[in-house]
Amino acid sequence: MSEGVTRETFWQISRVEEVLFYFLAAVAILVFVYGVYSRFARYTSGKADPFDRLGNLGTRIREATRIAFSNEKQFDRDIVGGAMHAFILWGFLTLLIGTTILAIDKYAYGPATGSSFYIGDFFLSYSFVMNLMGLLFMAGITVALYRRYVVRNHRLWGKHTSYEDDLFIWSLFVLGAGGFLLEAFRIAGWMGGPQSFEQASFVSYFIAITLMEVGLTASAAEAWYPAVWWSHSLVALWFIAWIPYAKPFHMLSSFANVVTRDPKAGVRLPSVPADPAADTATEDIDDFSWKQLLDHDACTKCGRCSSVCPAKASGRPLDPRDVILDLKAYREERDAGAEEMPIVADGGTSVIDASTMESCMACMACMDACPVEIEHVTQFTEMNRQLVEQADVDRNVQDVFQNLMQQGNTFGDPARSRPDWVDDLDFEVPDARETEVEYLWYVGDYPSYDERNQKVARSLARVLEAADVDYGILYEDEVYDGNDIRRMGEELLYVTQAAQLIGAFEACEFDTIVCTDPHAYNTIVNEYSDFDFGEWADDPMMDVPVDGYWNADGAYDVKHYTQVVADLVESGTLDVPATLSYTATYHDPCHLGRYNEVFEAPRQLVEETGCELHEMPRNRADSFCCGGGGGGLWMDFDEDPKPSEERLREALEDTDAGDAIEKFVVACPMCMTMYEDGRKTGGFEEDIEVVGLTELLAESLEQAG
Repeated sequence: MSEGVTRETFWQISRVEEVLFYFLAAVAILVFVYGVYSRFARYTSGKADPFDRLGNLGTRIREATRIAFSNEKQFDRDIVGGAMHAFILWGFLTLLIGTTILAIDKYAYGPATGSSFYIGDFFLSYSFVMNLMGLLFMAGITVALYRRYVVRNHRLWGKHTSYEDDLFIWSLFVLGAGGFLLEAFRIAGWMGGPQSFEQASFVSYFIAITLMEVGLTASAAEAWYPAVWWSHSLVALWFIAWIPYAKPFHMLSSFANVVTRDPKAGVRLPSVPADPAADTATEDIDDFSWKQLLDHDACTKCGRCSSVCPAKASGRPLDPRDVILDLKAYREERDAGAEEMPIVADGGTSVIDASTMESCMACMACMDACPVEIEHVTQFTEMNRQLVEQADVDRNVQDVFQNLMQQGNTFGDPARSRPDWVDDLDFEVPDARETEVEYLWYVGDYPSYDERNQKVARSLARVLEAADVDYGILYEDEVYDGNDIRRMGEELLYVTQAAQLIGAFEACEFDTIVCTDPHAYNTIVNEYSDFDFGEWADDPMMDVPVDGYWNADGAYDVKHYTQVVADLVESGTLDVPATLSYTATYHDPCHLGRYNEVFEAPRQLVEETGCELHEMPRNRADSFCCGGGGGGLWMDFDEDPKPSEERLREALEDTDAGDAIEKFVVACPMCMTMYEDGRKTGGFEEDIEVVGLTELLAESLEQAG
């Protein structure tokens, strides 16, 4: 029954109209190609990117294709949104491929063979697949329209929402609906009415039958078909030409952005230049790298970054989407001849206000949520460097910088008092400067100087003693690691601090560096090993390796204490008795979890103590920041609720155990400080206790005797 069935490609379209169509198609394609070329050529005005973005290009393209076609980033945190985008993407690509197949048959295969493959079973299969995928396409568009205009999903609306967004979604709807309507008119009018084999085009066949039931005749369908055909064709050609000049360009720029992504972006910032005089700040729009300019174009305004940003949730002036789109808008204005203005400044006229950048907690939730791999944190850091260069820095932060320059710690306390926390222990903590150790424990500023975190440090010391391992600390030779001041833009001071700490490490003999603070762990493991001191080594204040690099051969192992203790438990070196029976929840620190994917070791240790562990809805890579990162620990903000208050509320109200949660377990000194503050300001003092993971471990060991 299927033998010989087909349809005429240009039915009811004259030869002159066919020529006109291809002329218009050529114009549309030329406009498209010129637009794409212009957009990508613009990126060359940006500065060189410090990372190799095009190495192993084949592998990069394959991985980007996998990410794009699987829609894995769209499904993250939003199943409905992921399915919606997948239906639109797969439907659009299928319709594009289907049109290409027809062109190949008519203008390549047909002339070469004198026949057509668009016939019989192939035609029926083609018709069925095109209708099925077209239906999915329309389903996705319908959900998108519902979420935008009926539900009015909050993250789809904002400062940069424009008529362009409306035009984009409605043009897709018109293209999809128009394609079905066009085929329905053909089915109704060709061969005097619908034929049984046309049921393969089940959607269009249904529309054709419905139209005929309400009065459409075969002759009317035949007469109106050219008008419907031209309407659909002109919309399609206009859309092709429009792609490079508006929101649809994200279909190309976002894929290019995924291809050129840096998997470690934000986790480790670009290497410190070998030349101390090198300018790493961002004064003008073209001081951004070509990849960062591509970032701006890749933004789809989806608002996923905004919806997970703790700064925005707490009422701070930062919206990561708006920052990216503000920079894009300014670049386009400058290209059109607008007057130059500062990229970032404190007060006055600038593209981005200093308070916006100061609001960033460097938690990287925006980057984790972004489906097109925009690297927000790297750009924010460069703008912070500009603020430091201009001296447009928060007064509290200036005090921290001053403390570091004078005392080598963020508290401004004497270096000699750094190891005073060990005095309350009933055993001696070994000095790693005097004896070879297996574990060189980098204690950090807050465990050394902050009273509450000193208790956590002493608990970890008791755990290491119980394990009977060789460990030691640097005592007064220890200095601040620099992770957060670097993310606040103070690159020079970061280099000084890191160089001193590296010099202290180099003077010791050890196998593994153990960090109390995830922030210190992050910069030591991801950034110190990439140090090229170059001309910095000529500074008499710098104590750096002769070759200009530290740990260049990867000889040193660096771990967070949760990893070390978990390894000791697993190997049987440390026996943690399950003596506790608290109902607990665990908070993933951003720098340990989202930055470095250390998720299971802390949870394993909580459960080893006998505690009943309940997860908060936002956990692991989706964890919600405490508010202390990126310098937030040292600044005062007018915010309601504070991120720490919101997180404690989540622990008490949104976990399975609800208000039965007794212990809020943290594994980061900054988190400890922020949550102890949030417990007071949020009125949670009687409801929940914030404890360090080491405190649980020490308590379990103590109860076991």
